[in-house]
Amino acid sequence: MKFAEITISTTTEAQELVADILWNYTSYGVAISDVKDVVDLMNDRSTYWDYIDDEILKGLNDKVTLVKAYIALEIADETFAKIREDLENLKKNGGEYINFGSLEIVRRTVEGDDWIEIWKKHYKPIDLGKVVVCPAWINHKPKEGQVKIIIDSNMAFGTGEHETTSMVLKLLQEYIKPSDTVVDVGTGSGILGIAAAKLGAKKVVMTDIDFVAVQAARHNCEINGVSDKCEVDLNNLLDEKNVVGDILLANITADILLVLSNSVVQHVKKGGIIVLSGIIKGRVDEVVEKYSSLGFEFVKRTDEGEWIAVVMKKL
Repeated sequence: MKFAEITISTTTEAQELVADILWNYTSYGVAISDVKDVVDLMNDRSTYWDYIDDEILKGLNDKVTLVKAYIALEIADETFAKIREDLENLKKNGGEYINFGSLEIVRRTVEGDDWIEIWKKHYKPIDLGKVVVCPAWINHKPKEGQVKIIIDSNMAFGTGEHETTSMVLKLLQEYIKPSDTVVDVGTGSGILGIAAAKLGAKKVVMTDIDFVAVQAARHNCEINGVSDKCEVDLNNLLDEKNVVGDILLANITADILLVLSNSVVQHVKKGGIIVLSGIIKGRVDEVVEKYSSLGFEFVKRTDEGEWIAVVMKKL
């Protein structure tokens, strides 16, 4: 099978934002090649003992990161146009806060999908406190007291590796109680909702506007043995939903969180907690102010890289 290989030149600080765009258009994985990671590895003698010629390191451009994805050839033209448009909007909306680099796109046609298997070999279990996230093709024994979350479906909709997801998973462990009803908006792979169920939630309602994501989330619920607790619906945010949660999780983007805000008020109990993630640093005040104006009190925030997650409580 032939694929269109899409490679975008960007910066270390913007690489995850660019990768997020590519994730919207592929179910075959996204790869990031960051020279900074190579240099850090060479400098970390505790984990890397081989010698590398300093002259080689001098030739590396540590200001450029390459983000790569593969698209089925039959839809490559229309997808390429959408990616270019999304990149332009990204730079327009976030260029004041983040250096995106050139965002130059290179496209070529390649044969076969062996690279998918190579990518799978590099994906390892992710340890996040009481939770360990594992790909379906790895047999991993969790530590004592940990819950294991298995994620399948080509990892296209959330793995726990991304900072925005890992922050929510860590915060969820702080606030969840056995009797809770949890709402997961924009569930993707279902990783957050599945974690809530395995951490003891009584009921979990998960929504996503993407049909493929909903199918993936239902599949992942099944292989994790939590289908009886989890309802996964094809839905635009919380439109026409009557669920009211003790905890609401939304790992989306600042713009969508603002759109979602008025609806959230109706779907969180008094004293309930909301965990909002997917917010770049330049937009966090805007998001917090909006939710504060609707009766939510700021509790805490966590930062990882360029991303922020906030916890707020309904008064």
